[in-house]
This record gives sequence, structure tokens and C-alpha cells, in this order.
Amino acid sequence: MSVALYARGGGAKPAARRPGRGRRRAAVVLLLALAYAAGILMFVLEGGGGGPSGRAGVTVASLRRRRAAPLPSPPPGSVYRSHLVFDRLLPDIRDETSSASTASSLSSTSWRRSMLMTSHNQNPGELWMPCINRRLIRSELPPSNGYLMVEANGGLNQQRLSICDAVAVASLLNATLVIPTFHFNSVWRDHSKFGDIFDEDYFIETLREHVRVVKELPADVLEHFNNNISSIPNLRTKAYSSPNHYMQKVLPKLQELGVVRIAPFSNRLVQSAPSNIQALRCFVNYQALRFAEPIRVLAKDMVERMVKKSTLTGGKYISVHLRFEEDMVAFSCCTYDGGSKEKIEMENARERSWRGKFHRHGRVINPEANRRDGKCPLTPLEVGMMLRGMGFDNTTSLYVASGKIYNAEKYMAPLRQMFPLLATKDTLALPEELAEFEGHSSRLAALDYTVCLRSEVFVTTQGGNFPHFLMGHRRYLFGGNARTIKPDKRKLVLSFDDPNIRWDQFKRHMQDILHHSDMRGTAFRKPNDSIYTFPLPDCMCQQDGMI
Repeated sequence: MSVALYARGGGAKPAARRPGRGRRRAAVVLLLALAYAAGILMFVLEGGGGGPSGRAGVTVASLRRRRAAPLPSPPPGSVYRSHLVFDRLLPDIRDETSSASTASSLSSTSWRRSMLMTSHNQNPGELWMPCINRRLIRSELPPSNGYLMVEANGGLNQQRLSICDAVAVASLLNATLVIPTFHFNSVWRDHSKFGDIFDEDYFIETLREHVRVVKELPADVLEHFNNNISSIPNLRTKAYSSPNHYMQKVLPKLQELGVVRIAPFSNRLVQSAPSNIQALRCFVNYQALRFAEPIRVLAKDMVERMVKKSTLTGGKYISVHLRFEEDMVAFSCCTYDGGSKEKIEMENARERSWRGKFHRHGRVINPEANRRDGKCPLTPLEVGMMLRGMGFDNTTSLYVASGKIYNAEKYMAPLRQMFPLLATKDTLALPEELAEFEGHSSRLAALDYTVCLRSEVFVTTQGGNFPHFLMGHRRYLFGGNARTIKPDKRKLVLSFDDPNIRWDQFKRHMQDILHHSDMRGTAFRKPNDSIYTFPLPDCMCQQDGMI
């Protein structure tokens, strides 16, 4: 009976089975759904979905791979690694130092020839001599058209440039030049007047046959402007203005008012000018402008002391213009190995001296590009390694011309280690001798200028008016052949960027740079060059020239 009942579909047992079968089906469906989701997830994690072209977009896996990929290395020369190179090469430098010390202890006849034991004039057959007087046109000065007042700005040699050009412009206008005033600069912070730096009476007397110069504007002229110099019209002129500009624009106002001002007055006369004007510029620079007596006396003593320190090299020494002061490092926007402390100090220095300039809209600062382009000031360590690589050993007397070196305790130590006969104005002069110059950057720069002028080799590291004027002055004094090392810093940083470089490789690189930068031959001025850097051929003649 039970079988019959089951066959007819009746009874309780068949009805009780149906819910279990539904649960099994639901479980299967759920498992299938989970398997499908897992497959999709695996597909995504494997980076699929985009076909061979991979266009499906960014996947989790690709993001992970991107995070894990190393950042590209900066191009060679971008990063300051010179301290690492120094640490690697120091043992080799010390070995050469020991050899040099042994050699210097031998008799002078067997002592090896120093890099400095050469003459200023490498090509005696090509000597050039000053011949300014041949180029100057002399005649009795006609009545003055009025008074010219200028304000020189910048440091010592920018002031010097302004003074020379002011005399030239006064000659063009047949004006009486009032001794230039100096603009107080927030960087140099020097309140010195003309007579504090230059011999004022000598300047006036030397120029008397060429241009009238007076110490101040006469009282009766100033009275016409309510005794207020700022009431005198300031005829602002563009940089590198031509002689025609002064004749057409300035001369009429001068004749009308009797006095004109031009402020600021720096680089306000074109580089190329008539021969007589060029000769007058040189006459002012090399003969009429001499330093004030306190500067001349101490500078002369410093040169003599430097010569005495250089007995191992026949009294000859190297001078280096080292631009690694805080303001120079800050302005360059370059980074070194000082970390966050250096970054904060440089940012503060930029804001202090150039408030807001480096944060203007659109301004991009790229320290790595600056270094690759050779725009970063060389550290004292880099200068020392460069010179040692070029062949100047530890018996070389080195004079360092500079302001206050940034973080001097750290950066100067390696240079002193490589050149123990190093001197600065602070070591050559006694504290009491320097006391009257302290706080006056232009007067201190004048001391540096004089010692560098008399050196056998001059090394320039960062450009600017100081080295440009010095190179020209040395050419003028030494027949056009004074030795100057002006390294190609774009090549230099490549060697300093390789912590694994060997000493023999480094030396080859430095000597190649020396070969291309040791400018001993005569250099002629090109049309857009400064006559203060290249006095040939405007102010010098070959061999038989007469001063």
C-alpha cells in the first residue's frame, strides 16, 4: 500500500523533500556567482581587460608596478656630490702631498719644477704695452656746458665702472663732473664715500687736462633747486646708451638747466665707442683711479707678506676669487650638502635681501639645472680639488679673496687641508690693521683686489665685475699675458658628480679643463666685450708702446 500511495503522489515523504532540493540549487547558484566574481577579480589583478593594446586603463597591478618603479636618475652633474669624491680621493691627495714634502726638503737644484715657476709673459715676441696717450686727443678745454651728477651703484668694481663711464660721458658733453655719489646697497651694506675708497685729490688732478671734476655742486647752482639735489631733473637713461643719445637727449637739458642727474648710473654707455672715449676710459681706470692712502699702504704690506710666504715658489703665488658668501649662495638658488638647515638659511637670506623676488608668479627655481649649466658657485672644497688635480701641490701659496664664507668652518677646512700655505686678508693683516676697514665691504674688496692683481696666477670661479676688472687690469700691467684660470664649470661638475672616479682619471679631466681655461695669450676685445676686461687693442700697442 505504501508503494501505491507513493506512486500516486500522495503521502508525506515526497512533500518533505522539495525544500532541501531548493536549498541545494541556491547553494550551487551562490557558488557559481562567487566563482564568477573570483574570476573577474583574478582577471583584473592580472592586468587584463584591455586586450593586446592594454587600453583598459589603470589597474591595481599596474598601479603597484608604477609605485615600485624607481625614479629616473638626474642627469650627470645635477647633484652636489663633491664631498663624496673628496672622501674617496683624499688618500691619493695625501700620497702626493707626502711626495711634494719630500721633494721640497731637497736642495733647490733638485727640487721639482713648480707649476708657478713660470713667467707672466709666455710669448715675449707678442708683448703689448699701454699706449693710452697716443689715443687721447688733447686740446684746451672749452667752457663747460654745465654740471653732470651721477650715482654709482653696486660693489667696488661696479662703482669703478660707473666712475670711468661718467668721466667719458662728461667728456662727450663737455660737462663738469661732480665726484660721483655711491648708492647704499642692501647686499654690500657699505656707507663709504668716494674719498674713503679712492684718492679724490689725485683723481681730480690727473684728469684736469681731459675733464673738469669738482668735489661738490657749487652752492649758487644748488640754490636754483631750493638747495635740494633731488629737485634736479634725473634723466634716466637705458643701459648701453650710445654717444648720440647723450648728445641728442642729455646735452640740450644740460645746456638749459646747467646741471643734470643720471641715477642709477651703471653700464650706461655702450661698450664700443670712438677711440678717444675708449682711451679715456682706460686712462681713468688704470691711472686716475688709485685707492685711498690707508688702503694702498696696507695692501702693499699684504702683497709683500704674501711674497715672503711663497719662498718655495720663488715668491710667486696663486690668487682665487672665491664667491661662496651667504648672499651669493642664496642668490644662485643652488643646493649643496647642508640638508634642511641649509635650505632654511638660504630661504631666509633670499627674503632678507630680495624680498619676494624668488616667489613671483611664474618664477621657476631648478637647482639641478643651475648646477648642470655651471651657474653654481664653487665650494672651497671644489676649488681645492680642482687646483690639486691641475697640478698645484701643497707647496703652492694660495691667497683667497672673498667676503665672509658661508659655513666657513665646514667648507674651508678641506681647502686648508689641501693647501696649508693658504692666506686671506684676515691672516695676512693684523686685527688692528683691519679694524678701520671692518663693516666696509668695498674697502675690504680693495685690499683683495690689490693682492690678486700682483699674483702669478688668478683663478676666477663665479664671474662678476671683480674678476672682469681684475683680468683686464692684469692684462694691462703684464703685457697682455697674465695667467688666468677660468674653468668650464659645466665640465667640472661632471667629474665632481662621480663618487667612484679614480685619481688618475680626475687629474686628466682637470688638466684638460686647465688646458682650455688657462688664458695666457693676448685676448682682443670683440664689439660687445667690455674694455675693462679686454683693453687690447683700444688701450695697448704692440711692443714699442708708450704710456
